[in-house]
Amino acid sequence: MSDRLPPLTALRAFEAAARHMSFARAAQELNVTPAALSFQIKSLEEHLGAPVFRRLNRAVELTAAGIALAPGASDGFQALTAAWRAAIRLQDDGALTVTAGPAFTAKWLAPRFYEFARAHPEIDLRFSASLRRVDLMRDDVDVAIRFGYGPYPDVYSMPLPVEWVMPVMTPDMARQYPTVAALKGAPLIHDDSLNFMSPLLDWAAWFQMMGEDFAPTHGARFSNADHAVDAALAGAGVVLGRRALVVKDLDEGRLVAPFRTALTGKARFSFLCQKGAERRPQIIAFRDWILAEIEKTAPVSEGLTIIPVETLA
Repeated sequence: MSDRLPPLTALRAFEAAARHMSFARAAQELNVTPAALSFQIKSLEEHLGAPVFRRLNRAVELTAAGIALAPGASDGFQALTAAWRAAIRLQDDGALTVTAGPAFTAKWLAPRFYEFARAHPEIDLRFSASLRRVDLMRDDVDVAIRFGYGPYPDVYSMPLPVEWVMPVMTPDMARQYPTVAALKGAPLIHDDSLNFMSPLLDWAAWFQMMGEDFAPTHGARFSNADHAVDAALAGAGVVLGRRALVVKDLDEGRLVAPFRTALTGKARFSFLCQKGAERRPQIIAFRDWILAEIEKTAPVSEGLTIIPVETLA
């Protein structure tokens, strides 16, 4: 028997009918008559030499051959649809869809967005604040900014500067807790979004780095990093601020970091897009803008003592 595929229209008719388990609903989706759809499926069955459906009185069911064919047909049309959408996006130089985590979107992208919009009025920038795993081929996303260990195979990946955490607080609170020993009595805010890291970048690790055997469990806990930073900005306590999420507040004086010793781990933010898409004009513009914005606040990290958490005993 030949491996030659049947006509694409016949496969499309089968895939829709197998997904709906209804010739009528499949015909409606494909905007053809039920008779035309039935003809296409009959053509596929003749090509195969075996039936793919059992026709019942008011329903249909897949035969063994249909069961074998349905998953591959579904995956194949999904892949074709995704590839077609990706090809269409490559022709669109006027829009750019970016996905990043809610904290990075709120604390890094949103406060700076007006600068990009002013410099590139020709680009319609769209944000999707989400932590879900994205497929840059299948999903309608041009750029993803993700925090993690990587690697990110099969995509273009540009690592952003090393992340660190250190205590940050309002200037008033810094006057109340001027030493490491005094800080042990401060209202400490816990950012649980970093709990996936190993070793942990938490208060116990930071105090250990500073020579203090202190592992606080009290204090407010937040699952979202931006909420933890907002609590510190409100004067509710001291948070181990992550570089990308607090650097603007530090640069503009809303927060201060009186203890110039920071912890770092191996996880970091990365700029991701499809391989080859990094040469698209709007992605080049967005990437260059991010790097320029990072450079503006680079002095915040100058003079820091940054210790890898892996080196702690």
